[in-house]
Amino acid sequence: MSTDVVILAAGQGSRMKSKLPKVMHRLAGKPMVQHVIDNARALGEVNLHVVIGHGADQVQSALSDQSLRFAVQLEQLGTGHAVAQALPSIGEDAQVLVLYGDVPLTRPETFEALLKIAAQGHLGLLTVALADPTGYGRIIRNPVGDVVAIVEHKDATDEQRQIAEVNTGIMALPAQYLHEWLPQLSSDNAQGEYYLTDVIAMAADNGVRVQAIQPGCEQEVQGVNNRSQLAALERWHQMQLAEQLMTEGVTLADPARIDVRGALSVGRDISIDINCIFEGTVEIGDDVRIGPNCLIRNCRIGAGTVVEANSVIDGTVVESACVIGPFARLRPGTELAEGVKVGNFVETKKARIGQGSKVNHLSYVGDALIGRDVNVGAGTITCNYDGVNKSLTEIGDGAFIGSNSALVAPVSVGAGATVGAGSTLTKAVGDGELAVARGKQSNISGWKRPVKRS
Repeated sequence: MSTDVVILAAGQGSRMKSKLPKVMHRLAGKPMVQHVIDNARALGEVNLHVVIGHGADQVQSALSDQSLRFAVQLEQLGTGHAVAQALPSIGEDAQVLVLYGDVPLTRPETFEALLKIAAQGHLGLLTVALADPTGYGRIIRNPVGDVVAIVEHKDATDEQRQIAEVNTGIMALPAQYLHEWLPQLSSDNAQGEYYLTDVIAMAADNGVRVQAIQPGCEQEVQGVNNRSQLAALERWHQMQLAEQLMTEGVTLADPARIDVRGALSVGRDISIDINCIFEGTVEIGDDVRIGPNCLIRNCRIGAGTVVEANSVIDGTVVESACVIGPFARLRPGTELAEGVKVGNFVETKKARIGQGSKVNHLSYVGDALIGRDVNVGAGTITCNYDGVNKSLTEIGDGAFIGSNSALVAPVSVGAGATVGAGSTLTKAVGDGELAVARGKQSNISGWKRPVKRS
């Protein structure tokens, strides 16, 4: 029996006040609908159907690199109509899980519980009890406690509106029921829409048991309809991630001021100060200390490294015991060997810097191979771009580059060589050589500064 997951992602989301389709708004660094897709994939082998409508081209383009089947809902005529658009691609012997692209944080374990119910020939329904159920469909049970209907808020009586248990919209059931029941849906209601929830009453009429389960917490089924709800769900989600990090041995200066927007794996005894953002895939080794206001993206940071305040590390491999920052920017392709120091207001790009080397102040190192124990003085730049092509700078082990030097690539500096401060190199420097390439100093006696005309 196959498992087909139908994700409803066709709505406009007018309350977001945005040109972007609602499901494409980001939570923890990725679109809400991507969270739903990823959690569904955690079930194993599933067929994923995404029903798109408003902003269909944007949604399909953003998700085009994934194995998804798209169904287009040209008119938004309700959830039942939306599921019907995907139904032609689903065999009658499948079990179907219906999800929502704007409900991003439901756990795979919850999906599994619903699918177990569907595998027994029943209908599994996810409900939740809310302190304020206004706007949600109410769960109607018979005297023995079985779910027999869902009444939408606008169609509910005053008595039914007192019910706290509401429908989340998430359900699982055998596909044969959908093939039978969806064509029977009616739009005779306050909204003039085809409600998927009407299949609950159909199930009861046909002797199909409806089993309701509840999520671990309310936020797991929280939908997003406006930016305020998105921000609240973001903060809740980030707090869960922070709690997990602390459980794994990380000290957070303030758990409310960290953002994880990807996959962050950590060792032990790590210290992270306030306002740090982690994006993409980041690995951090034991005993790393990260100062405040840092952005770290798609990096590996080795044990014992110190990242000082206000540093940006992007697409970089950092080995153990390095010191970075403050105010350093390491761009993609940077590789720091053990014990490297990259200091304040230094920028690197596609630079491999050898063990124990230092680039401490106000320098740019791009497209460079730097050996061991090299000292790069303040204000040094590798002139790697001629307006068309990028060229390589090579610096050998133990070289010393004086302050305010410009190395015009392609150029090489040999092992143990010294470059005098203020030099502009355009030719290779051999091992152990001293290179001084600057204009001759002239001192003019009796020179007077210009004065302002009266």
